[in-house]
Amino acid sequence: MASSTLLTPSTQLTPGSGRFGFKTLLWISLGLTTLFVFVTSEVLLVTDYPLYHAYRLQVIADRHLLIPHVLGSVIALLAGPVQFSSRFRQRHLKFHRVLGRIYVISVVIGAVTGVALAAGRPGMPGTCVQAAAWVVCTAAAVITARNGQIARHREWMIRSYAVTFTFVSSRVLNPWPLYWSHLNDRLAAVGLIVFTLGSLVVVQLGLNWRELTTRRA
Repeated sequence: MASSTLLTPSTQLTPGSGRFGFKTLLWISLGLTTLFVFVTSEVLLVTDYPLYHAYRLQVIADRHLLIPHVLGSVIALLAGPVQFSSRFRQRHLKFHRVLGRIYVISVVIGAVTGVALAAGRPGMPGTCVQAAAWVVCTAAAVITARNGQIARHREWMIRSYAVTFTFVSSRVLNPWPLYWSHLNDRLAAVGLIVFTLGSLVVVQLGLNWRELTTRRA
């Protein structure tokens, strides 16, 4: 996986642009969001927070699928910051490629087990859309890399990681009882579709920001 940045050429950091540029702020924001979700969703789930009690029982019952699903998703989530580092890629290209293969395998495992976990439940349509977008974007990234289309490969990897991050962003509102109360009905599917497609739209706007904001001479 030869992806080097989450940014378009117009937003990349340039020498002298300062240590804390847009790219740095973006990763800090993603990291803080992940930490917030980890504390409010995962930690409280383990401690049997009353709001999550019924879901905790469901998690225990589904652990045979949930464990590989979580592992695949977490590995893909953690691989992103490393893979998008141009400095790391240039210094450790072989490891970059190996980690890229691990990312792809993790996506497949996470997507397949995610659909299996949602089978027969109201949220399945949303999970299927999320899984399909995840696999399609990742497959496109692999194909473009094999074809030597590195610029296009980077763009598809950005889209793939945007879908990866929906596993975090879709949980930001979990502590809100009104939001949580609808996660077991059909609104859950709608919400997941909105998060998935919304993330792809935001990425596409970012990839085309220069064209959108600059008038051609």
